[in-house]
Amino acid sequence: MTFDLFTRRLHLYLAMFLLPWFFMYGLSSLPFSHSEYFQKLFGAPQRIVHFDRPYSIDIPPGADLKKIGRQILTDNGMQGDFGAHRPNDRQLVMYMPNFLSPTEVRYFADQKRVVATSPAFRLNQFLTRMHARGGFGSGSFAGNAWACLVDLVCLGIMIWAASGIYMWWRLGQTRLWGSLALASGLGAFAVLLFKL
Repeated sequence: MTFDLFTRRLHLYLAMFLLPWFFMYGLSSLPFSHSEYFQKLFGAPQRIVHFDRPYSIDIPPGADLKKIGRQILTDNGMQGDFGAHRPNDRQLVMYMPNFLSPTEVRYFADQKRVVATSPAFRLNQFLTRMHARGGFGSGSFAGNAWACLVDLVCLGIMIWAASGIYMWWRLGQTRLWGSLALASGLGAFAVLLFKL
C-alpha cells in the first residue's frame, strides 16, 4: 500500500468515525450562538423539584466536600457521579451530570434543609451539555470513556485536516482553488482572532 493510498483510506475512515461527533459539535454550537432564538422557541427554563426536606449535617472548615457530598446523597437515597462545591459558607452544592436531565442537590446549612432539582428537558440544553462535557474527574467508567473519546476526536480532527491538506497538495489541478480556500480560511480566522 502506497502512502497516498494509506492517507486516502485514513481520511475516509476517520471521517466515518468522526461523523457523530461532527454532527454533535456542529448542532450543539447553534444554541451557544443563537441563545436568544432558542430562549424564544423553548421559553423560560423550568425546574423539577424532586424533594425539599429537613436535613442536617455538620460541615467543618476545611472539610472534604466530596466526602460530605457523598454522605448527603446517600442519606437522601441518591447515588451516581457528582461534583461538589461550596458557593458560600451557608451552602454545599452537589451537581450530578447527565445529558438528559442533570440533578442539582443543594444543602442549606443555615436552614437545615436539602433540595434536589433537575431542569425540565430542553433540546438546546441537552445539546450544550454534550458540547461542554469533558474531563477525567468523574470517577466513573462512562465519564472517563467520554473524556477519552473527546481526546481521540480532537486528535482525529487534526489528523483528518492534515491528511486533507496532504491529498490536496498531491492533486496539482486543485492547488489554485485549494490555496484560495486555505488562505481565506486562515485569513478570516486570524482577523477575528485579533479583533475579538
